[in-house]
Amino acid sequence: MADYDNRIIRGQTAEAGVIDAGLRAYMLRVYNYMLVGLALTGLTSYGVYSMSVTTDPAAAAMTLRNGVMLTSFGVTLFASPLQWLFMLAPLGAVLFINFRLQRMSVSGAQLAFWVFASLMGISLSTIFMVYQGGSIAEVFFITAAAFGGLSLYGYTTKRDLSAMGSFLIMGVWGLFIAMIVNIFLQSPMIMWVVSVLGVGIFAGLTAYDTQRIKDMYQASDDGTLAGKKAIMGALALYLDFINMFIFLLQLVGNRR
Repeated sequence: MADYDNRIIRGQTAEAGVIDAGLRAYMLRVYNYMLVGLALTGLTSYGVYSMSVTTDPAAAAMTLRNGVMLTSFGVTLFASPLQWLFMLAPLGAVLFINFRLQRMSVSGAQLAFWVFASLMGISLSTIFMVYQGGSIAEVFFITAAAFGGLSLYGYTTKRDLSAMGSFLIMGVWGLFIAMIVNIFLQSPMIMWVVSVLGVGIFAGLTAYDTQRIKDMYQASDDGTLAGKKAIMGALALYLDFINMFIFLLQLVGNRR
């Protein structure tokens, strides 16, 4: 009887070990996708910025109020009706991924994620025209440190964060409405409040999404389903990081 019980315990321990190893591999895949997406966004953003500005007055097609001189390429991207296309393109890409994911192959979903990260890079290139480069780098590393701690908490905590997640998602909609209203009001106070709340909301969502992504894992998932889950998880964490970074930059970044 004792031998039988020992075999059961050893079998359960071995199964738990397989699940833990599979979960670690799955989460590593999520983080790798996210990091590659962030790198692609950063490189695209700086590349587009470099092509959009000039220090040569003779080559400038337009000069902004803060003294930044735009090339003809920069004017096309940021001072023509096309600017709205590049501003809204990342949102369109996110909606496309969410609605079409089930019909995509894993490679197709990966490609869609890379395209989205590139479009986000184009959209974010304007931060280099508004904020000092050193300040952008400093806020990025602060965001990275905060994100790492919050994601680790979400991964290790035994507390169920689902109730907090529902509240935070409602907060995201509130932020969105406030930002739309402030486009017309141009209130610095509303901007400050939105930035403070934005940092807090997306900090909480980082922990919540990490736990949710972890709970999505099933050892029985086939390669296709596991791959799609990893991409969707990476997209969620990517958005948490980017939004936390933007709101923090608006809050403490040094402008040109």
